[in-house]
Amino acid sequence: MNKEQIVKHLNEDLAGELSAIIQYLTYAAKATGPYRPQLAQFFLAEVADEQLHAQFLANKIVALGGEPTTVPRPVAAAGSNREMLEAVLAAERQAVADYTQRAREADELGDKGLAVQLEDIVRDESGHSEETERILRDWPL
Repeated sequence: MNKEQIVKHLNEDLAGELSAIIQYLTYAAKATGPYRPQLAQFFLAEVADEQLHAQFLANKIVALGGEPTTVPRPVAAAGSNREMLEAVLAAERQAVADYTQRAREADELGDKGLAVQLEDIVRDESGHSEETERILRDWPL
């Protein structure tokens, strides 16, 4: 693992965070039905965490000599509340896997500070994933 490779991977993570911000904002607007207020609030509450992750990644990319991406990953289309929650769960699970791998790469690079920060992000994303799983647990099909 070298700096150029980790910058490339951190930019992929940044694209994921930018996508998550768009996803949560859009899904908050699209939530419908009797649980709309709670779902909209749930989605909007996640934006701040994802924004902090994106800012950290952009700063680290620059510190490593790279250029932060401004292009998000595509946002999953979702027509119903359940589809939105399932898309969020898939994105959060992907983020956990990505950041777990990135923490290993940071360790390989010898950047312990980055590894620890990425492990903190894994904790955040795991919490988001678990909360979404709990909401979906008894959600009607």
